[in-house]
Amino acid sequence: MVPHDEWLEVRKQLLAKEKEFTRVRDEMTRRLRDLPWEAVDKEYVFEGASGEVTLADLFDGRSQLLVYHFMFDPGDEVGCPICSFWADNFNPVGVHLHARDVSMVAVSQAPFAKLAAYRERMGWSFPWLSSFGSDFNFDFAVSFTPEQGDEPVYNYGTIAPRDTQREGLSVFYKDDSGRIFHTYSAYARGIDIVNTAYNYLDLVPKGRDEDGRGPFWVRRHDEYGRD
Repeated sequence: MVPHDEWLEVRKQLLAKEKEFTRVRDEMTRRLRDLPWEAVDKEYVFEGASGEVTLADLFDGRSQLLVYHFMFDPGDEVGCPICSFWADNFNPVGVHLHARDVSMVAVSQAPFAKLAAYRERMGWSFPWLSSFGSDFNFDFAVSFTPEQGDEPVYNYGTIAPRDTQREGLSVFYKDDSGRIFHTYSAYARGIDIVNTAYNYLDLVPKGRDEDGRGPFWVRRHDEYGRD
């Protein structure tokens, strides 16, 4: 405990650092947006609530598309609890993204029937598509063969996935002619920015309180209190 004047002085020192961080963050996001684009020439087909759709359909009339790569292996009956933690943040932002010419969907490798059942359980309404039977997850480096589990093939060759599924976020752009481009992808800690709850936790005295172990404490939102 310190007097207010002392607290205020220390807080102002941190404010200077926060301003510096904000400027660095602004520069990083500018460089992110300035990355070159790569054309997406492969025709990907997904299954959703309205049947089969293409990657172009996922834009839903907009020019920009965010795809959250949700970990849900075809052999599983429920989605990853950590990805579920991220997905709990998706419903409220859709209307605001739409106002800025952005669509957002989740894509998983599990068959659509499993996604639909789990989405109903979780009470989500954001679009969620199955890439089952396509190369989409493999091409965007979020699904792996069991043999790849111990190889550093995830996050641009820096991490061994240790599983057949990992999380990520990819960004696409569709021009007036209908051509689609891949502009950005991020994985692992690179997607922390889209988890609203984590941004709140970073402000409180205990922070994430994970001691370097990652989100070991996270449960699906209907499972808290069952332990």
